[in-house]
Amino acid sequence: MSEHGRIHMCEINCEKERPKAKNPLKIMDLSLRDGHQSLFATRGRTEDMIPVAERMDAVGFWAVEVWGGATFDSMHRFLNEDPWERIRTLKRYFKKTPFSMLLRGQNLVGYRNYADDVAKAFVNRACENGMDVFRTFDALNDYRNFEAVVPVIKSCGKHFQGSICYSLTEPRMGGTVYTLEYYVNKAKELVDLGADSICIKDMAGLMAPYDAFDLVKALKESVDIPINLHSHFTSGMAPMTHLKAVEAGVDILDTCLTPYAYRTSHPALEPMVMSLIGTDRDTGFDIETLASINETLEKEILPKYRHLLDDTKVSVIDINVLLHQTPGGMLSNLVNQLRDMDALDRLSEVFEQLPRVRKELGQIPLVTPTSQIVGTQTVNNVLFDTPEDRYKMITAQVKDLCYGLYGKTAVPIDPEVQKKALKGYERGEEPITCRPAEVLKPELDAARAEIKDLAVDEDDLILYTLFPVTGKKFLQRKYGKETVPESMKAITLEDVKRQAEIVRKAKAGELVERNSDRDLPEKTDCLRTFNVFVEDECFEVGVDEVGGAPVIAYAQPAQVQSQAAAPAPAQQGTRVPPPPARAAAAAPAPRAAAPAPRAEKPAPAAAPAKGGSGVGVKAPMPGMIIKYEKGVGDAVKKGDTVVVLEAMKMENALPSPVDGVITALKFGSGDSVSKGDLLAVIE
Repeated sequence: MSEHGRIHMCEINCEKERPKAKNPLKIMDLSLRDGHQSLFATRGRTEDMIPVAERMDAVGFWAVEVWGGATFDSMHRFLNEDPWERIRTLKRYFKKTPFSMLLRGQNLVGYRNYADDVAKAFVNRACENGMDVFRTFDALNDYRNFEAVVPVIKSCGKHFQGSICYSLTEPRMGGTVYTLEYYVNKAKELVDLGADSICIKDMAGLMAPYDAFDLVKALKESVDIPINLHSHFTSGMAPMTHLKAVEAGVDILDTCLTPYAYRTSHPALEPMVMSLIGTDRDTGFDIETLASINETLEKEILPKYRHLLDDTKVSVIDINVLLHQTPGGMLSNLVNQLRDMDALDRLSEVFEQLPRVRKELGQIPLVTPTSQIVGTQTVNNVLFDTPEDRYKMITAQVKDLCYGLYGKTAVPIDPEVQKKALKGYERGEEPITCRPAEVLKPELDAARAEIKDLAVDEDDLILYTLFPVTGKKFLQRKYGKETVPESMKAITLEDVKRQAEIVRKAKAGELVERNSDRDLPEKTDCLRTFNVFVEDECFEVGVDEVGGAPVIAYAQPAQVQSQAAAPAPAQQGTRVPPPPARAAAAAPAPRAAAPAPRAEKPAPAAAPAKGGSGVGVKAPMPGMIIKYEKGVGDAVKKGDTVVVLEAMKMENALPSPVDGVITALKFGSGDSVSKGDLLAVIE
């Protein structure tokens, strides 16, 4: 920052020029949770929060959101970080600013309702680890799903912020479902539950400025506790919405520091701070402190995550969100799933069908997990339905929703869809009307028996209970029973610079440098050839491992399969024969040819098994194996579930296409698969 800029900021912060406001606006900062969740898929690491933590603590935020939402899942699944440790670590740097988390009611930080014993234990451990403010919401605004967690929050002396998920059925607030009266009544329900403050949670940035004014004003007249507005920037309206909310008397606003703001994130803090200087809502924040934090984030932190940012769009707003109401995180999931299935050109069909599916499923608000439930089911309908047969592949979560396991929907679920979803449903074909958790059995004791000594404390046990497949994998890495994959390790600024230099050389045709002062080594039989793609250029590169063929240091036990097909297990230290060598070239190859036109429909879930007479169950989409319901040697009937595949965090039961016997299972629980992979063979 220039000296002139520093002097100017000092003048702004001078006591004479800036008297203390009578009713300063309070700010919740979301940079360390919803900011990076919105912009780069929740991949922000704890080590990249520490450099700015003490300065953020000095700003004077009402609270900082550092946990909850998708962080718990992403940290252990992708970053090899213990979610509980993040709270404890950051607490050492934030000495005075309260910590806030996003709690999905009975969903906790997952995608289904958990039993009461899990919900109570989770909240208790969050309190013990250092959480102060619990922003608690339910995707259906069914506050029966608060009954297990709120008493624990209150008994621990913590702040219970009850949330109202903001949704629309019309372009503006009104219509027959999500009206001003609806929101005021929900606010009164939260007060009756003991809420210390209320959050209006506008997940997709749908709230228009004048609707915000009317809503905040009505809430301030109806309840006596503080009102907090949370509105994403996606549509571009949020800064105007914020200002009108301030005029109406909102107590707390959610913002992000500028490097983590805008696009599908939130409005930036700094313009609001500057706008309110000299008014009775002045935040009192020191502009120079904010500028120094931004400089660190911009220069030392964000470059590590630039590869995760969506740079394909020129515009920082998406006005289409006002039409399809899809939150940013949900939208990125849809795009990635369709891209992996070579069906991105059908995104417009998904947007066209999404309002219909949402209405059929009870006109539910689109927020985690209901946004994923509606989004994934819409993708399934677009890709697999026929005009005569809709909802051909129904996710487990849609079945749970139709049964009532998520709570009561805003309007009744379409009876035909509900009937089809509940046909053969394991809990029964008649939906429940009670509090959802009343039909769930306690889970902790069973989880403790399954994980045994791998969970050394209650935090480990809860992590495994919430995410059995990925949680177990994390605990195995945490305690040294599995090696941490390179893809999970942090990168440094030096790594970023080296990668940028490689790209620069590739673009300049300097990808391979030869040292004329020494002889090139001889090529071995281990030489392999790879296509290296840099933007729209393709280079054919020969790779020859130094020291010969790789040696297996550890042999993973083979997956269960038929005796005839099972290969001999690899022994420790056994050399793997190299594949036949191909002619290698260091010079750039011609640009890759365009891919062949894709089929109109994705690969079927069943097809003749390769190399045998059996029928194969194939992955209709990329995802992760949750579990096999059948083992080798088991008899199956047509329609029996063989394997459960997770895609976009929703579970899909893949059925047997024929009567027969399972002769081979090709993957294991927790394995990632691509579309078309053979998962099981049935003879």
